[in-house]
Amino acid sequence: MKMFADCIPCFMNQALTASRMATDDSSVHDRTLRMAAAALAETDSTMTPPAMAQMIHRIIRTESGVADPYAEVKERFNAFALELYPELKRMVAESSDPFETAVRLAIAGNIIDFGASNHLRDEAVTIAIRESLQCDLDHGTLTAMREEIAAAETILYLCDNTGEIVFDRVLIEELPLERVTAVVRGAPIINDATMADAKNVGLTDLVRVIDNGTDAPGTILKQCDAELRSLFDAADVIIAKGQGNYETLSDVPRPIYHVLRIKCPVIARDVGCDVGSSLVTLRA
Repeated sequence: MKMFADCIPCFMNQALTASRMATDDSSVHDRTLRMAAAALAETDSTMTPPAMAQMIHRIIRTESGVADPYAEVKERFNAFALELYPELKRMVAESSDPFETAVRLAIAGNIIDFGASNHLRDEAVTIAIRESLQCDLDHGTLTAMREEIAAAETILYLCDNTGEIVFDRVLIEELPLERVTAVVRGAPIINDATMADAKNVGLTDLVRVIDNGTDAPGTILKQCDAELRSLFDAADVIIAKGQGNYETLSDVPRPIYHVLRIKCPVIARDVGCDVGSSLVTLRA
C-alpha cells in the first residue's frame, strides 16, 4: 500500500503525542511538530504509511533524546494482557473450535495500537474480544490457513504490538510450536513489540523468536536483516499481524495470511470492509 493524504493528520498527532510522552518541554514539542511537518512535505508519496511513521518517530526520538517514548504504555498493556491470559486460554479450551477461537482472539488483541489510537482504554480491549468472537470471518480462508499450517514445515509469525503479543501467544500455542519462528521489531517504535516484550510475556519460552533488525512499524523487507529475509523467502506459511504488516507487505509477491482489525479508513477502503471489522485474508 502506498501513502495516502488521509494519513498526514495521524502522523502529526503521533508526533505531538509521542513528544509529550517523552518530555514536558514545550519547545521540544514545537520543534518536533515543525520538523515532522517539513519532513512530510518533502516525502515521496509512494512511501508506505509505516515508512513515514518510522521517519517521524526517528525525529521524535532525536529531538527528545528519549529512545522509547511509549515505554510506560507498553509495560502497562503487556501487564494488562497477561492478566487476561488465563481467561483467554479458558475461552480457547472450552471452544468447539480452539484454532478459530484463537484466531479471533488474536484479531481482538490488534486493537492495542497506539499508532491508530492514542487514548485506548482497557474497556476497548474487552469490547474488541466480544466483537471478534461474534463477528463473521471468511471460513474458506480459515480452513485453508488451518490446512496449510498442518502441512507446513516452517511457519513465520510476524508480531505487531505490545499487549497484543499476549493474544498472539494464545494463537501460537495452537500451532505446531517446533515449526514456528515469531518475529518482533528490531528497535522501539510506537508501541510495537520488541524482543524485550517477547521475553516479558513468555513467548521466547515457547518458540524461536527473532527481531527483524529495523525500527519500522511494519515489515519493510529491504530494511530487514538477512536472517529475516531468508526465513521470509523460505517459510511455508506466513502469518502477518496488524495494519503495519499489511501496509508494508500487501504488494509482496508471496502468499501471506493477514490477521488484523481494521482501524483506519485507508485500510478499510483497500480491503472493502468497514472500520472496526475483523479480518483474516490471504494475499497471494
